Amino acid sequence: MSMKEDIVLSVDKLSKTFKKPFSRVKVEAVRGISFDVKRGDIFGFLGPNGSGKTTTIKMLTGLISPTSGSATIFGEQAPSPPVMRRVGFLPENPYVYPYLTPREFVDLCGRLNGMRGADLRKRTEQILERVGIAYAMDRAVRALSKGMLQRTGLAAALVHEPDMLLLDEPMSGLDPVGRKEVRDIILEEVRAGKTVFFSSHILSDVEMLCDRVCILRKGEVVVSGAIRELLGTGPRYCEITLVDVPDAFRRELETERGAKASGASVVVDVEGDAEVRAIIERAWAVGARLDSAVQKRETLEDIFVRRAL
Repeated sequence: MSMKEDIVLSVDKLSKTFKKPFSRVKVEAVRGISFDVKRGDIFGFLGPNGSGKTTTIKMLTGLISPTSGSATIFGEQAPSPPVMRRVGFLPENPYVYPYLTPREFVDLCGRLNGMRGADLRKRTEQILERVGIAYAMDRAVRALSKGMLQRTGLAAALVHEPDMLLLDEPMSGLDPVGRKEVRDIILEEVRAGKTVFFSSHILSDVEMLCDRVCILRKGEVVVSGAIRELLGTGPRYCEITLVDVPDAFRRELETERGAKASGASVVVDVEGDAEVRAIIERAWAVGARLDSAVQKRETLEDIFVRRAL
């Protein structure tokens, strides 16, 4: 397989500018972003509120048109009906007509993707069972909780067995058990040869699941790359916890090194072996005790805070 064939989603200099009502002031929501998603990857699309994530996803799915730039999915210009039949889409806030049931809604989505008859009925029940909403499949949607509605939307995205999942905040409204179940479904889909693109505010899930990430800030890409490489090149430091710290030394650590008090302890982050040794020797000299010294590395949350906020 060529490198080009290995790219499932390719975004090239995609931009979107809105005009505010009445004032007609232009707002650049997305500013010429570019990235690629490889076949079989789990790709995390990140950024603070207002960074352009949902606007980008709406352009990819045809809900709004780009101002400039382009995107291809499976090598075809996106969006288009043939391409979108191969994509399962879960919006951030899935809307379902309130008098439909999960069974009816998922069945409808299957029919819109060309499925029919007994196969569709069987698939609908199977996928509702898989996402954990089968027990409520015949309740009106208006009676469902946010988490139950989210599961219904995920079932609708999965019912036609798409080659790529495009998920906008798939963990929204779910409790810890529900988040784990969705993570498991994502991993199962990838093991079956599918590709997953999802946005999320839950950075621990992204760090746990994703092969690659792209972080937006004010409509621009500020970080892009493989998770392993991004975390591997981040700074490593030692978290030192001291107890029985004299007040003068505590104030010194807080002022000069940004140390934080936690109950009877003082916690300070230090880079470099020489600095670690200096802090520990100084602590011993003033009568403080070393409780722990733990080597740590930069997390995805650290990168996000440093580059996107």
